Amino acid sequence: MLQAGPHEMLIAQVTDIHLGFEPGNPAEFNRKRLDQVLKQLKEMNPKPDLLLATGDLTEFGDSDSYRRLTNAFKQVDCRVLPMVGNHDVRLSFAEWFPDVPLADGFVQYVVDAYPLRIILIDTLEEGRHGGAFCDVRAAWLNARLDEDTSRPSVIVMHHPPVEVGIIWMNTHPEEDWVTRFRACVAGRRNIVAIICGHLHRAITTQWEGTTIAICPATAPQVALDMSPIDPDKPDNRPMIIADPPAFALHWWNGSELITHFETAGAHVMLAQFDKNMQDLVRGLLAERPS
Repeated sequence: MLQAGPHEMLIAQVTDIHLGFEPGNPAEFNRKRLDQVLKQLKEMNPKPDLLLATGDLTEFGDSDSYRRLTNAFKQVDCRVLPMVGNHDVRLSFAEWFPDVPLADGFVQYVVDAYPLRIILIDTLEEGRHGGAFCDVRAAWLNARLDEDTSRPSVIVMHHPPVEVGIIWMNTHPEEDWVTRFRACVAGRRNIVAIICGHLHRAITTQWEGTTIAICPATAPQVALDMSPIDPDKPDNRPMIIADPPAFALHWWNGSELITHFETAGAHVMLAQFDKNMQDLVRGLLAERPS
């Protein structure tokens, strides 16, 4: 097995699982899609150091769905860091993830055991689809960021604080919660990325001096349609599509965070590393400094 260097790490991410979308069906479509992703992560070489599960873990926030989710996560060989999204319910989440720390009743915590400092924050307001980030949460985040202003850190959250052009899924950049979150991170040079979910698409952007990486879902994806939408005039546009279940891999190489997005399932191989490709591989590697 390949081994990461002492200052490297590989972070896998799954998001928007929506387990329990088909209540009472243990073999539901969303569980099958999740299992495809987890199987691929388990078989990876090198293996991820940890797995981020960035919210909307369940569809209805019910206890049984969290129970089934904890069983599903047993398939992977690495530590799982779960958090909540707008479809989750904190009380049920805490029942099945009792080891996840809470801060002032919110699911937010820091993991310091890796080359990257990982700060997970709670953007859930139960009953609201969009994000939320109150003064209490902002005070907690500021305190955690002030604890270490030099170590490379990532902030992990469910809702992206940016608009992305898909009108019905957009976050307005002047929403109160975005303004509050921006004030926490502005000018902090050690935040190497903000890792999100929620949008069911692979999206990246620059924001406040760092990168936002948005992971596609294990559940079905959101269609890419950036045309205006009139809520009073349904136009039969695609909204949810059955593209393959997906995940992200965030590789910290010691100085930069590189994000890959991948789909689970079979990939048609057009070339393989055999004798015909050997000279190409040798030549490419020879071009690199030793």
